[in-house]
Amino acid sequence: MEIDAAGGAATAGLVASAIETPTGHAGDEHGECTHCGLPVSGNFCANCGQPTHVHRSLLHLVEEVLHGVMHFDGRIWRTLPLLALNPGRLTREWIQGRRARYVSPLAIFLFSVFLMFFVFSFTGTGTPQVSTTLTATERAEATEDLAAARQSLAESRAELAARPSSNALAITVRAGEAAVATLERRLGLPSTVGGAKRGDGLEPGSWQAQVRDAVESGNITVNLGNDRLNKSVTKKLLNPDLAIYKIQQTLYKFSFLLIPLSIPFVALLFLWKRGFTLYDHGVFVIYSLTAVSILLLLTALLGGLWAGFGVLGAGLFTFGLPVHMFAQLKGTYGLSIFSALWRTIALLFFCFLASTLFLLAIIMLGLTG
Repeated sequence: MEIDAAGGAATAGLVASAIETPTGHAGDEHGECTHCGLPVSGNFCANCGQPTHVHRSLLHLVEEVLHGVMHFDGRIWRTLPLLALNPGRLTREWIQGRRARYVSPLAIFLFSVFLMFFVFSFTGTGTPQVSTTLTATERAEATEDLAAARQSLAESRAELAARPSSNALAITVRAGEAAVATLERRLGLPSTVGGAKRGDGLEPGSWQAQVRDAVESGNITVNLGNDRLNKSVTKKLLNPDLAIYKIQQTLYKFSFLLIPLSIPFVALLFLWKRGFTLYDHGVFVIYSLTAVSILLLLTALLGGLWAGFGVLGAGLFTFGLPVHMFAQLKGTYGLSIFSALWRTIALLFFCFLASTLFLLAIIMLGLTG
């Protein structure tokens, strides 16, 4: 998965760089355009737009790769500070055509989103975790539950020994082992069922094992109104790691769908305000989504360094997002404080709605694809 994420980040960077215009840095100068053959007098051909300085060194090839993947370009250092501190000005200047100084919205969005997923794949962000921190009361209750679970498991094993051909009893034993292993893990005790082998290769007590057992026992059922879809989703749930992988891959591939999904919600806020087009709202949405992905990226990085930093990053995301959205609305559309404030509140609600619809669609696409 890490290799896939790295490839995705590199691909996104190269795609993003392809969207950008060439910079025309110095190289071997030519009096004629090497592409169309017409005379040239500047950094670019007036006829076809190709740079007039052609590079043929290995060092520049490395530089092009770095530029394509990492955007080592002066424009990124002019774009990011404005995106963080004055997003309204950045959005307004791009809409009004002052674009040569900045990275295009779509290019920086593609790269930031795939870089975010790349970091997530290494930090484990998004992977289900089980907390083991217990209060004294919770520890006492978990100890009692563990004793009862061990007793129930012993009885189930005895019944299975008497009827070894019973699939129902085998599932019951596996569920009992999972319950015991989970409680032992919560209490920080050595596993007494760790040596128990599962035929599916899953670790007893893991969340993957619990999901599989719940599906096999019928505690989790799938009914989407279509037998083919039901079988596809059930098959993936029987292999939870595959299901998570499929969902993540779908999220990587279709993250751009957040743009067309969000534009109508922004447009609703300005139905009676003339002078703005869907293109303007699209630029606003792309820069805003870029800021969200960067905030999530910082939160994941901080959490990977230290749990306290993770709390700080979560606070930064929770409180920084509304402030950033308010500043971008006010600066982009020239709103008063009151107008920007109520639109920020409405937009936060729309964001929650759009994100929910998007995630539901991604989960369904991932599990049924």
